[in-house]
Amino acid sequence: MVPPVGLDATVTGRDYGVEQAVPVTIPLLPGERTMLRRLQFALANACTLGSLGLGMGAIFLAFHGDLWLAALTLLACVALDGCDGGLARKFGVSSPFGAQMDSMADLSSFGVATGVVSYLWLVHLGANPFAAGAACALLAMSAAIRLARFNVSPKDGRYFCGVPTTMTAAVLALNVVIAPDLPANYQVALVAVYAIAMVSGFPYAKLGRVLRLPPWLFLLPVICALISVQGTFLAVIIGYLVSGPVLWVVLRRRPAIA
Repeated sequence: MVPPVGLDATVTGRDYGVEQAVPVTIPLLPGERTMLRRLQFALANACTLGSLGLGMGAIFLAFHGDLWLAALTLLACVALDGCDGGLARKFGVSSPFGAQMDSMADLSSFGVATGVVSYLWLVHLGANPFAAGAACALLAMSAAIRLARFNVSPKDGRYFCGVPTTMTAAVLALNVVIAPDLPANYQVALVAVYAIAMVSGFPYAKLGRVLRLPPWLFLLPVICALISVQGTFLAVIIGYLVSGPVLWVVLRRRPAIA
């Protein structure tokens, strides 16, 4: 006899003469399940699946030699990743299911796909395949560790703990698009450093805090970009990497000063 298990049922095996618990189906969308909320829930998660699909597309494009287009596809993944969480919060359909699926899609797009595109780019530049493979494998493993840690850690509205996977993917994708004139070994080192920065404990400012900086600081990179886009790009990403250790030192000294 098959037990009639419902969405909100709690059924034990003893009710049917067995000692094991019977699995219970848990609703993916918490709260009221109206047609409108179901559509809103589907739209938010469609962005997550779209990001995952684009990540796979970036891999296919990279293997066919379209590295520039593959990098642009990764940037589209980053844009979609920002949409799913925003839509879920706006519609009030955030759920544990959506959070877990988002992490899995992020690992695929920002860990694996970004690693594959970066590897083929590094080899294209003439980097040692073993060194490039090691750096890109480290990138994927670091992304997995960071995403798992994020899911079980308390959230801080001020700082990221380590560089986010989305930002790492955006930086490495822009690295392909802008193509700074750096030796291949330096490019390999850049991938490895970002991989380590993702799992570091250094605090990195979130966008909201960055936007509070004096306006003239945003004009400086714009002016520098008129002189050299590649040089400005490298200066900005290196500056952000260094900001983590600097913030860590500053935040550690504050209690002592107080």
